[in-house]
Amino acid sequence: MARDRNRRSARGNRLGLVIVGVVLFAAGGVALAAGLGLFGVGISRTPILGGAVDAVLAQRWAPYVVVAVALVAGFLALRWLMVQGMNDTVGRLYLEQTDDGNVEMSESVARGALEQEVASYPGVRRARARLTESGDDPHLRLSLTLDEDADVAGIWQRVREEALANLQTSLDLERVPAVVRMSMTAPAKNPRRSLA
Repeated sequence: MARDRNRRSARGNRLGLVIVGVVLFAAGGVALAAGLGLFGVGISRTPILGGAVDAVLAQRWAPYVVVAVALVAGFLALRWLMVQGMNDTVGRLYLEQTDDGNVEMSESVARGALEQEVASYPGVRRARARLTESGDDPHLRLSLTLDEDADVAGIWQRVREEALANLQTSLDLERVPAVVRMSMTAPAKNPRRSLA
């Protein structure tokens, strides 16, 4: 299920960042302690790249290994960054799933109908919706931009009683968990001035 995949991905991100942070913190602490002479004066005066490291780096295969490790690390870092940019919007909504076949709807159709309905309410300047989580148990994220003089309570009531009810009916769901975010804008200024 998509929700479980998102939770696993978030948990993996946190675990990976904690591990990298702990390793870097520990390496920095050990290097600082060695440099301050806490492990003995001899260690603090010894070059970091000692004889053993110089011998390994002198091998003919060493540069190739360094390049390969750098490429793998770069690929993993790029993949992690790409995963961070992915959103959790579902592509298709499953209205009915049987052994004979599935009845599906594009997420953009349901989203577009909801946005048009809510944008037609008085005082709503713009409506943006996203259906997330999974195709068979979607969650709604609705962002509304309202006029400065809009009736916020009235708009919220209409969204809850009309728009969400219509969405639940069209998707044949008992409930659609929703997060509604409303923000206000200043009224649009009229560029034409009266010359009275």
